[in-house]
Amino acid sequence: MRPIDDAGTVEVRVRYAETDQMGRAHHRHYLVWCELGRTTLMRARGMSYAELERDGLLLPVSRVEVEYRMPVGYDERVRIHTRLERLRSREIVFAYRIARAEDDATLARARTWLVCADERGRPRRFPDEVKRRLTALATVSAGSESTA
Repeated sequence: MRPIDDAGTVEVRVRYAETDQMGRAHHRHYLVWCELGRTTLMRARGMSYAELERDGLLLPVSRVEVEYRMPVGYDERVRIHTRLERLRSREIVFAYRIARAEDDATLARARTWLVCADERGRPRRFPDEVKRRLTALATVSAGSESTA
């Protein structure tokens, strides 16, 4: 993994273990790449899942959408462009564009919806400070809107 910038782009190389019988990245790994994109974006802007969890805040995924456009094979470099698309009182939505690093061809587009939950998994509102920091994250990642 290699962060490309602080606005939500990270690069990975497709590992052999991520490929299927046809030598293409298996569809389930796109979700792992999305998680890598959003955690990298948050960490680059001074937030981490570990920090949120220590504060008793969980962000379980409640919905996923992936549109697969082109396959990618073993040892190819992939860039995951991530941006915060929407923030509500109890929900956050991230958008992703997964592209081949070599030619920037779009391989997939995705969205994940995460809900704010307490330590027991019950929905709750984002605390004001967390919402403020996430709002700043949305502002930073808005510049990459055309890429995600």
